[in-house]
Amino acid sequence: MGDNVVHLHKNTDPPADTASVTTLTVVPEPAPPAPVPLWVRSGRAIKTAVTHENTKTAARAAARHGMYAFNGGRIVARRTWDGRTGSRYERYMRAAEAAGNMDLAADWEERLQRFRDARHRRRMDLLHSPMDLAKGAAVGAGMSIGLLIALGIVMALNTKQVGDVITPLSATIEFIGTLMRIVQIVWGPAITIGPFLALLALWAVGRKQQAAPQWALPANVRSGEGEPITPSIVVKALRDLGVPALRNAIKEMGDAGASMLGPIRIAGCGVEVDVTLPSGVSTIEVQNRRRKLAENLTRHEHEVFITIPQAARTVRLWIADSGALDEPIGPSPLVTDETMTADYTKGKAPWGQDLRGDTAALSLYQRHLLITGLSNQGKTVALRSLALWLSLDKSVQFLMGDLKGVGDWAMFDGLATTLIQGPTDEHVIQVTEMVEGAVDEMNRRIQAPPGTTFPPLIVLVDEAQVAFMCPLKDEDKRPYGGQKANSRYYMAVRKIHNQGRAVNVLMWQGTQDPTNENLPKLVREGAHTRASLALGTESQARMALGDKAVDGGAAPNLLRPGLDQGTLVLASSGIDIPAGQSSITVRTHYIDDDAAEAITDRAKALRDGVTTLHAIERGEERDPLADIASVLGESSRVRTKDVLTRLANLNQDAYGGWSFIDLKRVLDDAGAEPHKSDGVMVVSRDRVARALANRDIDGSASTSE
Repeated sequence: MGDNVVHLHKNTDPPADTASVTTLTVVPEPAPPAPVPLWVRSGRAIKTAVTHENTKTAARAAARHGMYAFNGGRIVARRTWDGRTGSRYERYMRAAEAAGNMDLAADWEERLQRFRDARHRRRMDLLHSPMDLAKGAAVGAGMSIGLLIALGIVMALNTKQVGDVITPLSATIEFIGTLMRIVQIVWGPAITIGPFLALLALWAVGRKQQAAPQWALPANVRSGEGEPITPSIVVKALRDLGVPALRNAIKEMGDAGASMLGPIRIAGCGVEVDVTLPSGVSTIEVQNRRRKLAENLTRHEHEVFITIPQAARTVRLWIADSGALDEPIGPSPLVTDETMTADYTKGKAPWGQDLRGDTAALSLYQRHLLITGLSNQGKTVALRSLALWLSLDKSVQFLMGDLKGVGDWAMFDGLATTLIQGPTDEHVIQVTEMVEGAVDEMNRRIQAPPGTTFPPLIVLVDEAQVAFMCPLKDEDKRPYGGQKANSRYYMAVRKIHNQGRAVNVLMWQGTQDPTNENLPKLVREGAHTRASLALGTESQARMALGDKAVDGGAAPNLLRPGLDQGTLVLASSGIDIPAGQSSITVRTHYIDDDAAEAITDRAKALRDGVTTLHAIERGEERDPLADIASVLGESSRVRTKDVLTRLANLNQDAYGGWSFIDLKRVLDDAGAEPHKSDGVMVVSRDRVARALANRDIDGSASTSE
C-alpha cells in the first residue's frame, strides 16, 4: 500500500493568507492544588499543639506535681525506714570509712549499737504491754466509775434527791454515746477523704524537697540563680569539680556524701561550710578550680571564697547570697557618730565589714602599713579613712606626702605637721627629706633615757611608687628613687621599718599596680599590715600580701576591677582573722571629701592648733624666735618638749639637735622665758609674741637713728 491520502470531502474554505493571520496561543489555567490529606493536616495541628509553649508548661506542671507526690512518698518511706532501723547509722559509718575517718566510723558504730539495744528493750516491753494495758484499763475504769458515783452522792446530799446519785454516771454514758454517734457520722467521709489528705501531705513533702526531675521544675528553679545552699548542692558541686579522686570517693559514699561537710552556718550575706576532703585529694586541687566550683553552686566566681582552716585536708567555703556583694555597705561610724574619738594604743579603727557582715576593726598600734592595688580602686579612700580615725586621737602627729597632688589629703591642712602635695620630682625630693627628718626624730627618740614615752608619729606617703621611680640624684650623686643601698627614699623607709616601731614612728604607704621596681621586696615585707585591692595577677598578689597569705587562699587578683572598689584582702595581726586563715576580705566604708573634711574639723577642735608646713625648707638662715612663734600656732601654752619636736619637724638641719638648754637660751635672750604650768615647763605664746613685737620696735628705732 502506498502513503497517498484520498480526501472524500471537498474543502470549501478559501485559502488563508498566511501573511495576515495572527496566531493566538491559549494558555491553559493551572490545575488547582491537590487537596492536603486530612491525616497530614491533623498531624500538623497535633505537632503545633504538642510543641506549643503552653502545652510544655502544662506538661511540666503535671509531671512536676505528680513526681512531688510520688517522690514525697519515697521520702516519707525512707525517713520511716531510717527511724525504725539502723540503716542511717550504717550509711554514715560506710561514708566515714570511705573518707578514711576511722574515729568517726567507730563513733557511728557505737551509736548503732546503742540504737539496737534500745530497740531490743522496746520490743521486750511489748511482750508485757497487753497485760499491763488490760490491768491499767480495768483500774482506770473502776476509779472513774467510783469517782462519778462519789460525785453523785455529793449532789444527792445537796439536792435531797436519791436519783442524783447516778446523774454524773448517766451523763458520762450519754456523752460517750454522743461521741460514738459523731464518729459514725464522720467515719464514712473520713475514709473517703483520708487518702486524698495523705496524698496531699506526701505532695507537700515532695514539693518542699523539690523532688522532681530538673526539666519539670519551674524556670526560676531550673536556672538555679540564687538557690539556697544545701548539703546535697555542695556535694554535687564538689563531685562535678573534675577531680577524679574526689568524684570516686563521693560515689563510694553513696547518698551520704554530705558526711564530709560540717554544719552550714549563716555568715553575713552568705553561708560558710567546712569540707573535709577524702584521702588522696589535696586542698590545692579545690582552690585551683574556684570558678568551676562557683558555677556548680550557681554563683559567680567572686561570690565564692576558698580558705584553708587549721584542720588537715579541709577547705572552708564561703558562699555569698546571689548578688549580695554588689550591694553597698552602710556609712562609716566616723560619719554617723559625731562623738566618736580614737585611741591609738587600745582602740581599733572601724574600717568596714567582713564578708560575714561583722564590723572589721583594725588596730594601728605600732604597725607599719602598706596598701596597694590597681588604679581607681579606692586605695586613697581606704588609707585616708584610717588616718581620719587616728586624727581623733589628739596625741597623734602626722607627716604627710601626697605624690598625686589632686587634693585628696587637703583636709589635713592644719592637722598634719607637714603636708606635701604634688607629683613632680621636686615634690619627691620634699617627701624624701620629710621621711629622712622622721628618721632623725626616730634616732633622737631611740637615744632618749629608758622609759621615755613618745607621741605616735605617722609618716604617710600616698602614691609612694612615684618616689621609688624618681630618677633624680642629689649633689652627692645619690639617687632619690630606686632600691639600692644609696637610694635616699628607699633607705629612709627601710630605717623606719627596722627601728621606728619601738619609739612609735610608723611608716604608712599607699602604692598602685605593684612591681619589683616600684615596690621593692624589703620595703613591702617590712609592713606589719598589708592590704590589697583588686590586682591583675597572682604574682602581684604575692608582692602585696606575701606567699603565706596567697597560699592560704588570699586572692586580690580575683577581685573585679571597677566592680569591687573598696574591697580589699588584708593580712595583719591587727584584725581578728578566723582561726586557721592567713587573711580576711574587708569591704571598706566610703568616706567622701566633704565627710572627711567634717571629721578633720572635729579633730582640729581637739587640738591646740597645728601649723602645717607645705614644703621642707633648706639652706636658708633661720630666725629661731620667729620659728618658735610659728610652731606655737594658736595654742596659748605648749610644752617645751612639744616645741622641740615641732621645731625639728620644721627644719631638721637647724633644730634637729636642739635640747631644752638651746630652747631656753633663745627664749631667755628674748625675754620670753619658759615657765611651769601644772607641773610641766611650757612656752607662752603671749610672751613670745610680745618679745617679737619688742624686737621689731627696737629694730625700727635703731634703723631710724
